[in-house]
Amino acid sequence: MSNRLFVLFGLFAGSIALGQGNTEVYLFDLEWKNGAPILSNPKNISNNEGYDNQPSFWDDDTVLFSSTRADQTDVLRFNISKGSTSEWITNTPIGSEYSPLRIPNSKNISAIRLDLDGLQRLYEYDVHTGESEPLNNLKIGYHVWHNDHILVSSVLVENRLDLVVSNLKDGSNHTHQKNVGRSLHKIPGTNLIGYISKEKKTWEIKSMDPISGATQKIAEVYKNEEDICWLDENTLLTGAGKTLLMFDTQNGVDWEQLFRFQEEEINNISRIAVNNGRTRLAFVAEESPKIIVQKQLEAYNTRDIDAFMDTYSEDVKLYNFPNTLFSEGKEKMRQRYATFFENTPDLHCEIKNRMVIGNKVVDEEYVRINGTYISAVAIYEVENGKIAKVTFIR
Repeated sequence: MSNRLFVLFGLFAGSIALGQGNTEVYLFDLEWKNGAPILSNPKNISNNEGYDNQPSFWDDDTVLFSSTRADQTDVLRFNISKGSTSEWITNTPIGSEYSPLRIPNSKNISAIRLDLDGLQRLYEYDVHTGESEPLNNLKIGYHVWHNDHILVSSVLVENRLDLVVSNLKDGSNHTHQKNVGRSLHKIPGTNLIGYISKEKKTWEIKSMDPISGATQKIAEVYKNEEDICWLDENTLLTGAGKTLLMFDTQNGVDWEQLFRFQEEEINNISRIAVNNGRTRLAFVAEESPKIIVQKQLEAYNTRDIDAFMDTYSEDVKLYNFPNTLFSEGKEKMRQRYATFFENTPDLHCEIKNRMVIGNKVVDEEYVRINGTYISAVAIYEVENGKIAKVTFIR
Protein backbone atom coordinates (compact mmCIF):
# COMPACT_ATOMS: atom_id res chain seq x y z
CA MET A 1 0.00 0.00 0.00
CA SER A 2 1.39 3.39 -0.96
CA ASN A 3 0.90 6.62 0.97
CA ARG A 4 -2.36 7.20 -0.86
CA LEU A 5 -5.08 6.79 1.72
CA PHE A 6 -8.70 5.99 1.11
CA VAL A 7 -11.17 7.45 3.60
CA LEU A 8 -14.84 6.59 3.86
CA PHE A 9 -17.17 8.38 6.24
CA GLY A 10 -20.40 7.16 7.78
CA LEU A 11 -20.93 4.12 5.57
CA PHE A 12 -24.48 2.81 5.67
CA ALA A 13 -25.67 4.01 9.02
CA GLY A 14 -28.98 2.24 8.48
CA SER A 15 -29.69 -1.23 7.19
CA ILE A 16 -30.75 -1.64 3.57
CA ALA A 17 -33.23 -4.31 2.56
CA LEU A 18 -32.14 -5.90 -0.68
CA GLY A 19 -34.41 -7.88 -2.97
CA GLN A 20 -33.93 -11.39 -4.20
CA GLY A 21 -31.43 -11.77 -7.02
CA ASN A 22 -30.63 -8.15 -6.38
CA THR A 23 -28.06 -5.72 -7.65
CA GLU A 24 -28.08 -2.16 -6.37
CA VAL A 25 -26.54 1.13 -7.48
CA TYR A 26 -24.55 3.04 -4.83
CA LEU A 27 -23.52 6.68 -5.09
CA PHE A 28 -20.74 8.53 -3.25
CA ASP A 29 -19.36 12.03 -3.15
CA LEU A 30 -15.76 12.06 -4.40
CA GLU A 31 -12.94 14.44 -3.60
CA TRP A 32 -9.14 14.39 -3.59
CA LYS A 33 -6.93 15.41 -0.67
CA ASN A 34 -3.15 15.26 -0.95
CA GLY A 35 -3.45 12.99 -3.97
CA ALA A 36 -5.81 10.57 -2.23
CA PRO A 37 -9.39 9.84 -3.34
CA ILE A 38 -11.94 10.29 -0.56
CA LEU A 39 -15.50 8.95 -0.69
CA SER A 40 -18.30 10.21 1.53
CA ASN A 41 -22.09 10.55 1.78
CA PRO A 42 -22.98 7.03 0.56
CA LYS A 43 -26.46 6.36 -0.87
CA ASN A 44 -28.26 3.35 -2.27
CA ILE A 45 -29.94 5.25 -5.12
CA SER A 46 -31.81 2.28 -6.59
CA ASN A 47 -33.08 0.47 -3.48
CA ASN A 48 -35.28 -1.64 -5.71
CA GLU A 49 -36.31 -5.27 -5.83
CA GLY A 50 -34.49 -6.92 -8.71
CA TYR A 51 -31.93 -5.79 -11.28
CA ASP A 52 -30.42 -2.29 -11.04
CA ASN A 53 -27.21 -1.79 -12.99
CA GLN A 54 -24.99 0.09 -15.46
CA PRO A 55 -24.85 3.60 -13.95
CA SER A 56 -23.58 6.56 -15.96
CA PHE A 57 -23.70 10.29 -15.39
CA TRP A 58 -26.01 12.53 -17.42
CA ASP A 59 -24.27 15.50 -15.80
CA ASP A 60 -22.40 16.11 -12.55
CA ASP A 61 -25.62 15.91 -10.51
CA THR A 62 -27.64 13.30 -12.41
CA VAL A 63 -27.21 9.53 -12.71
CA LEU A 64 -28.75 7.25 -15.33
CA PHE A 65 -29.09 3.52 -14.76
CA SER A 66 -31.14 0.50 -15.81
CA SER A 67 -33.78 -0.58 -13.31
CA THR A 68 -36.40 -3.32 -13.18
CA ARG A 69 -40.12 -2.57 -12.97
CA ALA A 70 -43.16 -4.62 -14.01
CA ASP A 71 -41.03 -7.48 -15.41
CA GLN A 72 -39.05 -5.20 -17.72
CA THR A 73 -35.92 -3.08 -17.44
CA ASP A 74 -36.19 0.64 -18.18
CA VAL A 75 -33.90 3.65 -17.84
CA LEU A 76 -34.21 5.63 -14.61
CA ARG A 77 -32.82 9.12 -14.06
CA PHE A 78 -31.76 9.98 -10.50
CA ASN A 79 -31.53 13.70 -9.73
CA ILE A 80 -29.06 14.35 -6.91
CA SER A 81 -29.49 18.11 -6.81
CA LYS A 82 -33.29 17.91 -6.83
CA GLY A 83 -33.70 16.24 -3.49
CA SER A 84 -32.65 12.77 -4.67
CA THR A 85 -35.72 12.36 -6.85
CA SER A 86 -36.01 9.95 -9.77
CA GLU A 87 -37.99 9.70 -12.99
CA TRP A 88 -38.37 7.11 -15.73
CA ILE A 89 -37.06 7.96 -19.19
CA THR A 90 -38.18 4.85 -21.05
CA ASN A 91 -41.18 2.55 -20.96
CA THR A 92 -40.85 -0.19 -23.54
CA PRO A 93 -43.32 -3.08 -23.08
CA ILE A 94 -41.82 -4.97 -26.05
CA GLY A 95 -38.31 -4.91 -24.63
CA SER A 96 -35.85 -3.73 -21.99
CA GLU A 97 -33.13 -1.06 -21.99
CA TYR A 98 -29.57 -1.41 -20.73
CA SER A 99 -26.36 0.67 -20.47
CA PRO A 100 -27.82 4.17 -20.85
CA LEU A 101 -25.44 6.99 -21.86
CA ARG A 102 -25.93 10.63 -22.71
CA ILE A 103 -25.15 11.38 -26.36
CA PRO A 104 -22.54 14.19 -26.65
CA ASN A 105 -23.90 17.59 -27.71
CA SER A 106 -27.42 16.26 -27.30
CA LYS A 107 -30.27 16.13 -24.80
CA ASN A 108 -30.98 12.53 -25.81
CA ILE A 109 -29.57 9.25 -24.55
CA SER A 110 -28.50 5.99 -26.13
CA ALA A 111 -29.26 2.57 -24.66
CA ILE A 112 -29.09 -1.08 -25.66
CA ARG A 113 -32.58 -2.47 -26.23
CA LEU A 114 -33.26 -6.18 -25.99
CA ASP A 115 -36.69 -6.93 -27.46
CA LEU A 116 -38.87 -9.85 -26.42
CA ASP A 117 -38.22 -11.51 -29.79
CA GLY A 118 -34.46 -11.49 -29.09
CA LEU A 119 -33.52 -8.54 -31.33
CA GLN A 120 -30.72 -6.51 -29.71
CA ARG A 121 -29.86 -3.05 -31.05
CA LEU A 122 -28.61 0.35 -29.90
CA TYR A 123 -31.32 3.04 -29.85
CA GLU A 124 -31.48 6.78 -29.35
CA TYR A 125 -34.17 7.96 -26.89
CA ASP A 126 -35.81 11.34 -26.46
CA VAL A 127 -35.53 11.98 -22.71
CA HIS A 128 -38.81 13.94 -22.66
CA THR A 129 -41.08 11.65 -24.70
CA GLY A 130 -39.27 8.30 -24.54
CA GLU A 131 -39.57 7.97 -28.32
CA SER A 132 -36.75 5.98 -29.88
CA GLU A 133 -35.05 5.11 -33.14
CA PRO A 134 -32.24 2.62 -33.90
CA LEU A 135 -28.74 4.01 -34.39
CA ASN A 136 -27.33 1.09 -36.41
CA ASN A 137 -27.89 -2.59 -37.11
CA LEU A 138 -25.02 -4.06 -35.08
CA LYS A 139 -25.70 -6.36 -32.15
CA ILE A 140 -24.03 -4.07 -29.65
CA GLY A 141 -23.44 -5.31 -26.14
CA TYR A 142 -21.71 -2.23 -24.65
CA HIS A 143 -20.78 1.19 -26.00
CA VAL A 144 -19.15 4.56 -25.37
CA TRP A 145 -19.31 7.81 -27.34
CA HIS A 146 -16.08 9.32 -28.73
CA ASN A 147 -18.04 12.32 -30.01
CA ASP A 148 -21.58 12.92 -31.24
CA HIS A 149 -21.21 10.70 -34.32
CA ILE A 150 -18.33 8.29 -33.61
CA LEU A 151 -19.21 5.33 -31.43
CA VAL A 152 -16.94 2.67 -29.93
CA SER A 153 -18.72 -0.59 -29.11
CA SER A 154 -18.23 -4.13 -27.90
CA VAL A 155 -20.23 -6.00 -30.53
CA LEU A 156 -21.53 -9.54 -30.06
CA VAL A 157 -19.96 -11.85 -32.66
CA GLU A 158 -20.42 -15.61 -32.21
CA ASN A 159 -19.38 -16.27 -28.60
CA ARG A 160 -17.21 -13.17 -28.06
CA LEU A 161 -17.18 -9.37 -28.12
CA ASP A 162 -15.30 -7.44 -30.82
CA LEU A 163 -14.19 -3.81 -30.62
CA VAL A 164 -15.89 -1.82 -33.38
CA VAL A 165 -15.68 1.88 -34.26
CA SER A 166 -18.82 3.18 -36.00
CA ASN A 167 -19.21 6.48 -37.86
CA LEU A 168 -22.91 7.31 -37.79
CA LYS A 169 -22.53 10.02 -40.45
CA ASP A 170 -21.21 7.74 -43.20
CA GLY A 171 -22.56 4.44 -41.78
CA SER A 172 -19.16 2.76 -41.62
CA ASN A 173 -18.19 0.12 -39.06
CA HIS A 174 -14.57 -0.97 -38.54
CA THR A 175 -13.52 -3.88 -36.32
CA HIS A 176 -10.25 -3.02 -34.56
CA GLN A 177 -9.83 -6.04 -32.28
CA LYS A 178 -11.49 -9.35 -31.56
CA ASN A 179 -12.22 -10.66 -28.08
CA VAL A 180 -12.56 -7.61 -25.84
CA GLY A 181 -14.41 -6.84 -22.61
CA ARG A 182 -17.50 -4.85 -21.75
CA SER A 183 -15.77 -1.99 -19.94
CA LEU A 184 -15.41 1.00 -22.31
CA HIS A 185 -14.55 4.50 -21.10
CA LYS A 186 -13.29 7.73 -22.56
CA ILE A 187 -9.98 8.45 -20.81
CA PRO A 188 -10.22 11.88 -19.11
CA GLY A 189 -8.14 14.66 -20.64
CA THR A 190 -7.49 12.70 -23.85
CA ASN A 191 -9.18 11.68 -27.09
CA LEU A 192 -8.56 8.01 -26.31
CA ILE A 193 -10.90 5.19 -25.37
CA GLY A 194 -9.88 2.70 -22.67
CA TYR A 195 -10.91 -0.94 -23.11
CA ILE A 196 -9.99 -4.44 -21.97
CA SER A 197 -8.27 -6.83 -24.36
CA LYS A 198 -8.89 -10.53 -23.73
CA GLU A 199 -6.54 -11.86 -26.39
CA LYS A 200 -4.08 -13.17 -23.80
CA LYS A 201 -4.59 -15.36 -20.75
CA THR A 202 -3.97 -12.33 -18.54
CA TRP A 203 -6.29 -9.58 -19.76
CA GLU A 204 -4.81 -6.18 -20.58
CA ILE A 205 -6.11 -2.64 -20.30
CA LYS A 206 -5.42 -0.77 -23.51
CA SER A 207 -6.09 2.63 -25.03
CA MET A 208 -7.30 3.22 -28.58
CA ASP A 209 -7.47 6.29 -30.79
CA PRO A 210 -10.80 5.80 -32.61
CA ILE A 211 -9.65 8.00 -35.51
CA SER A 212 -6.26 6.40 -36.26
CA GLY A 213 -6.96 3.03 -34.70
CA ALA A 214 -3.65 3.12 -32.79
CA THR A 215 -3.62 1.08 -29.56
CA GLN A 216 -1.29 0.93 -26.58
CA LYS A 217 -1.08 -1.33 -23.53
CA ILE A 218 -1.59 0.52 -20.23
CA ALA A 219 -1.69 -2.16 -17.53
CA GLU A 220 -2.75 -5.70 -16.77
CA VAL A 221 -6.23 -6.25 -15.40
CA TYR A 222 -6.45 -7.12 -11.70
CA LYS A 223 -7.16 -10.87 -11.58
CA ASN A 224 -9.18 -10.62 -14.80
CA GLU A 225 -11.85 -8.43 -13.23
CA GLU A 226 -14.31 -7.28 -15.88
CA ASP A 227 -14.86 -3.62 -14.95
CA ILE A 228 -12.55 -0.62 -14.74
CA CYS A 229 -13.02 3.13 -14.48
CA TRP A 230 -10.78 6.21 -14.80
CA LEU A 231 -10.62 8.61 -11.87
CA ASP A 232 -8.38 10.86 -13.97
CA GLU A 233 -5.97 10.51 -16.89
CA ASN A 234 -3.49 8.47 -14.85
CA THR A 235 -5.60 6.72 -12.20
CA LEU A 236 -7.53 3.51 -12.78
CA LEU A 237 -10.11 2.03 -10.42
CA THR A 238 -11.51 -1.49 -10.30
CA GLY A 239 -13.59 -3.64 -7.98
CA ALA A 240 -12.92 -7.16 -6.74
CA GLY A 241 -15.40 -8.76 -4.37
CA LYS A 242 -15.85 -6.30 -1.51
CA THR A 243 -12.73 -4.30 -2.39
CA LEU A 244 -11.93 -1.19 -4.43
CA LEU A 245 -8.43 -1.08 -5.93
CA MET A 246 -6.43 1.65 -7.69
CA PHE A 247 -3.60 1.66 -10.23
CA ASP A 248 -1.32 4.62 -11.03
CA THR A 249 -0.51 4.35 -14.74
CA GLN A 250 2.54 6.61 -14.37
CA ASN A 251 4.22 5.16 -11.31
CA GLY A 252 2.29 2.04 -10.36
CA VAL A 253 3.80 -1.42 -10.35
CA ASP A 254 0.76 -3.26 -9.04
CA TRP A 255 -2.85 -2.59 -8.05
CA GLU A 256 -3.25 -1.07 -4.57
CA GLN A 257 -6.08 -2.04 -2.24
CA LEU A 258 -7.88 1.15 -1.31
CA PHE A 259 -10.78 -0.04 0.78
CA ARG A 260 -12.49 -3.27 1.77
CA PHE A 261 -16.18 -2.94 2.62
CA GLN A 262 -17.30 -4.87 5.69
CA GLU A 263 -21.02 -4.31 5.12
CA GLU A 264 -23.10 -7.22 3.84
CA GLU A 265 -24.72 -4.87 1.30
CA ILE A 266 -21.52 -4.58 -0.71
CA ASN A 267 -20.38 -7.64 -2.69
CA ASN A 268 -18.83 -8.19 -6.13
CA ILE A 269 -18.39 -4.51 -6.95
CA SER A 270 -18.79 -3.81 -10.67
CA ARG A 271 -19.82 -1.20 -13.26
CA ILE A 272 -17.96 1.77 -11.74
CA ALA A 273 -18.65 5.27 -13.10
CA VAL A 274 -17.33 8.77 -12.31
CA ASN A 275 -18.87 12.08 -13.37
CA ASN A 276 -17.03 14.56 -15.60
CA GLY A 277 -16.37 16.90 -12.68
CA ARG A 278 -14.76 14.06 -10.71
CA THR A 279 -16.99 14.89 -7.73
CA ARG A 280 -19.18 11.77 -7.65
CA LEU A 281 -18.67 8.03 -8.03
CA ALA A 282 -21.21 5.25 -8.54
CA PHE A 283 -20.88 1.49 -8.61
CA VAL A 284 -23.03 -1.64 -8.61
CA ALA A 285 -22.94 -4.28 -5.87
CA GLU A 286 -24.64 -7.60 -5.28
CA GLU A 287 -26.36 -8.63 -2.09
CA SER A 288 -24.45 -10.95 0.21
CA PRO A 289 -24.28 -14.75 -0.20
CA LYS A 290 -25.71 -15.03 3.32
CA ILE A 291 -28.86 -13.13 2.34
CA ILE A 292 -29.28 -15.16 -0.86
CA VAL A 293 -28.97 -18.49 0.99
CA GLN A 294 -31.35 -17.28 3.71
CA LYS A 295 -33.99 -16.43 1.10
CA GLN A 296 -33.52 -19.89 -0.36
CA LEU A 297 -34.13 -21.37 3.11
CA GLU A 298 -37.27 -19.31 3.70
CA ALA A 299 -38.72 -20.32 0.34
CA TYR A 300 -37.87 -23.97 1.09
CA ASN A 301 -39.76 -23.85 4.38
CA THR A 302 -42.86 -22.36 2.73
CA ARG A 303 -42.53 -24.74 -0.25
CA ASP A 304 -42.60 -21.78 -2.64
CA ILE A 305 -41.02 -23.36 -5.70
CA ASP A 306 -40.77 -20.12 -7.71
CA ALA A 307 -39.07 -18.13 -4.94
CA PHE A 308 -36.87 -21.12 -4.12
CA MET A 309 -35.65 -21.60 -7.69
CA ASP A 310 -35.13 -17.86 -8.22
CA THR A 311 -32.12 -18.03 -5.89
CA TYR A 312 -30.35 -20.52 -8.19
CA SER A 313 -28.35 -20.00 -11.39
CA GLU A 314 -29.43 -21.53 -14.69
CA ASP A 315 -26.57 -24.07 -14.69
CA VAL A 316 -26.68 -24.90 -10.98
CA LYS A 317 -24.96 -28.14 -9.97
CA LEU A 318 -25.87 -30.34 -6.99
CA TYR A 319 -23.28 -32.70 -5.47
CA ASN A 320 -23.04 -35.32 -2.78
CA PHE A 321 -19.80 -34.90 -0.85
CA PRO A 322 -17.08 -34.92 -1.91
CA ASN A 323 -17.72 -34.51 -5.66
CA THR A 324 -20.49 -36.81 -6.91
CA LEU A 325 -22.69 -34.81 -9.28
CA PHE A 326 -26.35 -35.87 -9.14
CA SER A 327 -28.19 -32.93 -10.71
CA GLU A 328 -27.24 -30.22 -13.21
CA GLY A 329 -29.34 -27.37 -14.55
CA LYS A 330 -32.12 -25.27 -13.08
CA GLU A 331 -34.99 -26.95 -14.92
CA LYS A 332 -34.01 -30.44 -13.76
CA MET A 333 -33.66 -29.16 -10.21
CA ARG A 334 -37.07 -27.46 -10.42
CA GLN A 335 -38.76 -30.70 -11.45
CA ARG A 336 -37.11 -32.57 -8.59
CA TYR A 337 -38.06 -30.02 -5.91
CA ALA A 338 -41.55 -29.29 -7.26
CA THR A 339 -42.46 -32.93 -6.80
CA PHE A 340 -40.78 -32.99 -3.39
CA PHE A 341 -42.65 -29.89 -2.19
CA GLU A 342 -45.97 -31.25 -3.45
CA ASN A 343 -45.52 -34.56 -1.64
CA THR A 344 -44.16 -33.08 1.60
CA PRO A 345 -46.81 -31.09 3.50
CA ASP A 346 -44.75 -31.37 6.72
CA LEU A 347 -41.43 -29.72 5.83
CA HIS A 348 -39.13 -27.52 7.87
CA CYS A 349 -35.39 -26.84 7.88
CA GLU A 350 -33.73 -25.33 10.94
CA ILE A 351 -30.19 -23.93 10.81
CA LYS A 352 -28.11 -25.11 13.77
CA ASN A 353 -24.90 -23.38 12.68
CA ARG A 354 -23.94 -21.14 9.75
CA MET A 355 -20.50 -20.11 8.55
CA VAL A 356 -19.76 -17.67 5.71
CA ILE A 357 -16.40 -17.85 3.92
CA GLY A 358 -16.17 -15.52 0.94
CA ASN A 359 -18.81 -16.62 -1.56
CA LYS A 360 -19.49 -19.88 0.32
CA VAL A 361 -22.15 -20.42 2.99
CA VAL A 362 -21.88 -23.59 5.09
CA ASP A 363 -25.09 -24.54 6.90
CA GLU A 364 -25.53 -27.26 9.51
CA GLU A 365 -29.18 -28.18 8.98
CA TYR A 366 -31.81 -30.10 10.95
CA VAL A 367 -34.65 -31.04 8.60
CA ARG A 368 -38.14 -32.39 9.37
CA ILE A 369 -39.72 -34.30 6.45
CA ASN A 370 -43.22 -35.68 7.15
CA GLY A 371 -42.32 -36.52 10.74
CA THR A 372 -38.82 -37.81 10.00
CA TYR A 373 -35.78 -35.82 11.15
CA ILE A 374 -32.51 -35.63 9.21
CA SER A 375 -29.24 -33.93 10.07
CA ALA A 376 -27.12 -32.67 7.18
CA VAL A 377 -24.58 -30.09 6.11
CA ALA A 378 -24.99 -28.05 2.91
CA ILE A 379 -22.25 -25.99 1.30
CA TYR A 380 -23.66 -23.25 -0.95
CA GLU A 381 -21.47 -21.42 -3.47
CA VAL A 382 -22.80 -18.12 -4.81
CA GLU A 383 -21.72 -16.57 -8.11
CA ASN A 384 -23.14 -13.43 -9.72
CA GLY A 385 -25.91 -13.15 -7.17
CA LYS A 386 -27.20 -16.74 -7.55
CA ILE A 387 -26.47 -20.11 -5.95
CA ALA A 388 -24.33 -21.93 -8.52
CA LYS A 389 -23.32 -25.05 -6.59
CA VAL A 390 -24.53 -27.00 -3.57
CA THR A 391 -22.63 -29.86 -1.94
CA PHE A 392 -24.56 -32.00 0.57
CA ILE A 393 -22.89 -33.91 3.41
CA ARG A 394 -25.29 -36.41 4.92
